[in-house]
Amino acid sequence: MLFKDLGLSEPILKAISKKGYTETTPIQEKAIPHVLDRRDVLASAQTGTGKTAGFTLPMLHILSQTEQPRGKRPIRALILTPTRELAAQIYDNIQEYSLFLDIRSMVIFGGVNANPQITTLRKGVDILVATPGRLLDLYQQKALSLSQIEFFVLDEADRMLDMGFVRDINRVMQLMPENRQNLLFSATFSKEIKKLASGILRNPEMVEATPEHTTAEKVEQFAYRVDTKEKPDVLMKLINDGNWSQVLVFTRTKHRANRLSEKLTKSGISSAAIHGNKSQSARTKALDNFKDGNVRVLVATDIAARGLDIPLLPHVVNYELPNVPEDYVHRIGRTGRAGASGEAISLVAADETSFLRGIERLLEEKIPLAIIDGFEPDPNASTEPIKPERFGGRNSRQDGSGGGGDRSGGRPSGGGNRDRNKQGNFKDRQKANYKSRPKRSE
Repeated sequence: MLFKDLGLSEPILKAISKKGYTETTPIQEKAIPHVLDRRDVLASAQTGTGKTAGFTLPMLHILSQTEQPRGKRPIRALILTPTRELAAQIYDNIQEYSLFLDIRSMVIFGGVNANPQITTLRKGVDILVATPGRLLDLYQQKALSLSQIEFFVLDEADRMLDMGFVRDINRVMQLMPENRQNLLFSATFSKEIKKLASGILRNPEMVEATPEHTTAEKVEQFAYRVDTKEKPDVLMKLINDGNWSQVLVFTRTKHRANRLSEKLTKSGISSAAIHGNKSQSARTKALDNFKDGNVRVLVATDIAARGLDIPLLPHVVNYELPNVPEDYVHRIGRTGRAGASGEAISLVAADETSFLRGIERLLEEKIPLAIIDGFEPDPNASTEPIKPERFGGRNSRQDGSGGGGDRSGGRPSGGGNRDRNKQGNFKDRQKANYKSRPKRSE
C-alpha cells in the first residue's frame, strides 16, 4: 500500500517522501489505519519491520490535527522503550517525520546529565520518548507531568518484561489518565505479553507482521562446533578469510565482550565493545565508528544491542549462544534488513549444545552444523548445559543496565540437546553459503 492512500496529512507525507519512502511495510499497512481510527492496538513485529513508523506517523497526524492547549505545552504522548539506543532511534524518527509540523518532541534516558533534560521539559514538549528509570526519576523530581497524556506507546514490551520493568510500567500507568489511546508493540504474543496487554489495552485490534518466532527468510543461518578456547581464533579466521568489513558479534556477558574486543584489536582487527557498563557517550561513539566503517567489529551483549539501527549489516556472529532462545531471534534480526541478504553464524561449544537445540525447537527448523578444518573440537567434551552461575541465572544480571541506567533482570536458561549435523570443508561451505543466499525484497 502507498502512504498517500492511508489518509495521513500532507506535511507528514512530505516528510515521508523526503526520506525516500512511498510504500508501507506490512506492519505499517496493518497498524496505521487502526491507530487513525483511535483504536488500541496490540502489534507483533520484529525490530527492522518499520514498526516505529507504524505508531509515530498516525500519532503525529492526530496530534497535529487537534488544537494545541494554551500556555506551556503538556506532554500529550509518551513512548516507553527498554533501552537508550532504541529511545534515541525513535526520537530521531519522530524528528524526521514531524519536520513540517508544529510538534515538539524530546528523549530522556539515564547515563547522561539530567539537568539539560529538565530544562527542555520545563519549556514544554508534545511527545516524550523515555526509558522507565529516568522517566520515574524525573517525575519524582517534579520535572514532568503525565496527567494530560493522550497516547501511550509501550515498545518492545517483551524486552521490557525480560529486563524486569513490570513494576515500573505499572507505576507509569498510574500516573496517566485512563482516557487515552494505548499501543503495545512486541516481538511475540507470549502469554506474559497478553497478560501485560490486558491491563493496558481496551478492546485492542491485534495485528501481526510475521508469524510468531520466525526468522527472516533472507538471513542464512549456520553453525560451527568449536571448543571454547578456540573461539577467538575461529572468529578471526572467519573475519579474515571472508574479508568482512562489518560484523556484529554477540557475547553473553560484559566482561567477555570487553576481553574479546581487546583481543581482536591487538590482532589487527579494529573492534569496539558496547554494553550496559559503558557510558552513553562511549556507546554512541562505538556505534558511530561501526556505522562509519572505522571499526570492523562491534562486540555487544543482548541488552545493549536491542534496538540498534544498523542499515545493511551483512554479518552477525553468535560468539556465545544465548541461553534464552528468543534472544537468538532478536540477535539475527540485526542483519537481513531492508530487503538485503545477510548471514548469521553461531560458534557452538559442547556445553552450549542444549541452547542450540532450544533455538531449533523455537524456530521449528534445524540449523546446519559443521566443523572447521584445523579446529576440530574435542570429541570427549561434555555436553552438559552451562551452569547458570557461570554467566548469570534467573535472578542475576547478565548485562547490568542496558536501558540507560534503568533496572534490568535476568532470564531463565534454555534446555534440550542436539545431535551433530552435516560436516564440511570450511571454505567450500563459505562459498556455497554466499551463492545460496535467498534474494527477497520486503
